[in-house]
This record gives sequence, C-alpha cells and structure tokens, in this order.
Amino acid sequence: MKSFDPKKVSNPWMFKTFLGAIGPRPIAFASTVDKHGNANLAPFSFFNAFGVNPTTLIFSPSRRGRDNTVKNTYENVKEVAEVVLNVVTYDMVQQTSLASTEYDKGVNEFVKAGFTAVPSETVTPARVGESPVQFECTVREVIETGSGGGSGNLVICEVQKLHIRENLLDAENMIDQTKIDLVGRMGGNYYVRAHGKALFEVEKPLQKEGMGIDQLPAHIRASNILTGNHLGKLGNTETLPDISLMEEMQKEPAVADILLKKNISDNEKQEGLHHYAAALLDKGEVMKAFAVLLL
Repeated sequence: MKSFDPKKVSNPWMFKTFLGAIGPRPIAFASTVDKHGNANLAPFSFFNAFGVNPTTLIFSPSRRGRDNTVKNTYENVKEVAEVVLNVVTYDMVQQTSLASTEYDKGVNEFVKAGFTAVPSETVTPARVGESPVQFECTVREVIETGSGGGSGNLVICEVQKLHIRENLLDAENMIDQTKIDLVGRMGGNYYVRAHGKALFEVEKPLQKEGMGIDQLPAHIRASNILTGNHLGKLGNTETLPDISLMEEMQKEPAVADILLKKNISDNEKQEGLHHYAAALLDKGEVMKAFAVLLL
C-alpha cells in the first residue's frame, strides 16, 4: 500500500481522493431561500442521516477550494434557517447535475433545471416535485470546520415533515428498495444506480449471534477458493449443519461424483467440494454449503 500524510498533499488531491474512495454517497438536493425569498436549489454529496430522536440530517456546502468562497446554499441557511432535502433518483439525475452549475446568486435553479417547485407545509423553501422523498427541515446549527478553502460547513437539520410518493410504499408504509431507484455519487463524473442487479441483501446479525469465522474448521478458514464474503456468511450461522443435511448433501450427484472419484487426491476432492460450496453460498444456500464443506 502507498501511504499519504494529509498535511503533505494538496487540498485538491485530498478532495478528489475523498470523492474517489468514500462512496457511493447519498445526494442531498437542497432547496433554500435567502432573506429576500429568492429560491436556490443545489445538490451536495457530503450528506447523510445521523439519528431519529431528534431526526437529524447533516449536509455540507463546503467552501470552494479554488478561491475560498462560500456557496449560496450556505449563505441562505445562515439567513433563513430552513431547508428541504430532496432525494435524487435515476430519472432526475441529469437535471440535478445541471442544477449544480454555479449560477449567479438570485438565479432560480428550479427554473434553470426544469424542476417543479411544490410549496412546503412547515418551511419556506419549496420541495422538488420530481423527487419521491422530500424532507422539510429546520436548521438547528451550522458548524464551520475551518476557514480555508475546502473546509466543511456542517448544516445540522431537524426534519419537521417528510413526504413519500405512495407507489414506493409497501403495506407497512416502508419504502420498497426495489422501486425507489436512488443514485449515489462517486468520484469525478461517476454516479452509481441502486437498482436492479446492483441491489443485494446481507442478513444483519441482530436477532442472532453468529458463531464467527474464528469458529469455522481450519480447512474452511484456510481455503484458497472461499472468499471473505463466503466465510462471513458461514460465520453468521449459529450452529453447524445437522447430520441429516450432511447425509442429504452427500447424495447430491455433483457431490457424490467428487467424493467417489478414485483418480484424484484428497486435496483435489476438498478443492472440488469447496468450489461446489462456493456456488451454493453465492445462491444463498448457506447451510447446504456448510454441510458440503464438512464432508
């Protein structure tokens, strides 16, 4: 690995490295107004949620690195401590990028980027009609992390009301992740689309206590075929597979073929079983894979 001291590299290099390494980042499409009521709309990918009691969203309209000036959004939340944070989906990403153009103060990006301004219910800034989730927020605090170019300005927001497009909700009013089609920001000109085959599930180990990778048999831990993800799935199981499952898997044609081969070594048989188990793990059949590995 190549190592770097942040104090000995340029701010532009550090900024681009942050963008390239920390992602995908959610996008806060921030709608604000100045003290005269002029609307501003701009996207920020230094953004995330930080708690629900109270509801806390934080984004950062950082100081510009090239000339140390601040953005209109920062000036606006200092004048009117309100903001609407709209999520960004694939269908609106090109317009959102257009809204990031550094237009002169007072230019309305709703108009420039062709978005629909929808009146909010609890705050002055408008919502973005095309966004399927909109958070009306008051600004609790702005923390300036520095005074030089590239310094962050953490806008700490409390959600006063949120709006969710109904066709995204399931019977329990939870957002269906397969329908929302969010995009995330990467480095340079790159984005990522959280949709279709890009989505995958990882079971959270909250309702059970997995045995841990350290408790797996040594030949499994030392496998040259199983990946860290494979071992993580196995380590998330609570118990070893029972004898009946092992006997069942032993009769699987592909497994039986490996075990009964006479012209290969025990190491080659083990390698074959590990390849087969890896395929089962990729399909989510964890206990069957575990049983194969213990044969």
